[in-house]
Amino acid sequence: MTMSKKQMGSSIDDFLKAEGIFEEAQAEAIKEVVAWQLAEAMKQQKISKNKMAALLKTSRTQVDRLLDPKNDITLGSLQRAAAMVGRRVSIELV
Repeated sequence: MTMSKKQMGSSIDDFLKAEGIFEEAQAEAIKEVVAWQLAEAMKQQKISKNKMAALLKTSRTQVDRLLDPKNDITLGSLQRAAAMVGRRVSIELV
């Protein structure tokens, strides 16, 4: 199998941009990483979803939404959840 010169050396970012889905893919990746980081921090501190719900004064269903990268969550919700596991949210424009 040979690659065309057009594709040699191109990155996945270039491909996603050419397909017009770079921003969408990047947003999904960020949400997946943040959800994973929050779940891992909860595991490390032995905080169950039920306990997290109690700490956040919300329902277990809401915690499930928070940990599901397919859901859109507010920055405020993310900040409160991060604080419960001793973390903070950092956002920057680059």
